[in-house]
Amino acid sequence: PELLPLVVAAIRGITDEEFNLQGIQATTNSVAVWVIVNGPGANQLGFNAGINCLGQGSWANATLGRAVHLVMHNVGGALPGEMDRATHGQPGKFTFCCAENEAQSPWAALHVERGFRPEATTITVVGAEGTMNMNTHAKKPDQLLQVMAETMIHPPSNEYTHGGEPWIILSPEHADILHKAGMSKADVKRELWERSRMAAKHLSDGEMLRTLASRKQEFGGQITPETMLTISHRPDDIGILVAGGPGTHSVYVPCFGNSRAITIEVQRS
Repeated sequence: PELLPLVVAAIRGITDEEFNLQGIQATTNSVAVWVIVNGPGANQLGFNAGINCLGQGSWANATLGRAVHLVMHNVGGALPGEMDRATHGQPGKFTFCCAENEAQSPWAALHVERGFRPEATTITVVGAEGTMNMNTHAKKPDQLLQVMAETMIHPPSNEYTHGGEPWIILSPEHADILHKAGMSKADVKRELWERSRMAAKHLSDGEMLRTLASRKQEFGGQITPETMLTISHRPDDIGILVAGGPGTHSVYVPCFGNSRAITIEVQRS
């Protein structure tokens, strides 16, 4: 019962127009809703932000993520094979939820970055396509950023087609390397944005037509094979979350492209 206000906040988030729930519910894409918990409520309710935060073992993580998807199915009508037309889907359609490891983050917490009070408990919802593990022992910030940016580059991506909102889950170890080099979160976003540019020639003919329809105005009315496409409209569109336990692993979370993350403060009665 104590998780119900968080479920309500998450549903308020996914029904925000900018989240584009209709697109997420009905697409052939594998996108699922990723729920991120921030603030004191995350600790009080037992959400996992550390070791195995995206996996099994946490009652709170599993319950909140599953509850949100059950509402999408049973209230929103997104039943597989009916409204939900996902070609393959993904495990995140069952449950996809974690908290931020604020205690080990060298930067302001996600909800503070997004304009909320540190003492607020918030829910952030993201239209996530999946996860890609990035296991790198790079100790130099330049090398660390380069391998992450090159992981983000992939031609069959809604993000390059529409200008998306990709996310990086930084492990505390990787976040510490970047912070000790004097980098702010904004600096990291700028570097990833610049280094993940991709020449439009890597797109298929079909994706080129879709990109022209979606981003022609952004690139001055013309996109040629040599146009260097950015993965998002602006550096700040890249989301960064510090989470997980010890280890040289971070996670790239490619996103739906036609969706924007929404953060809602949890209201308790």
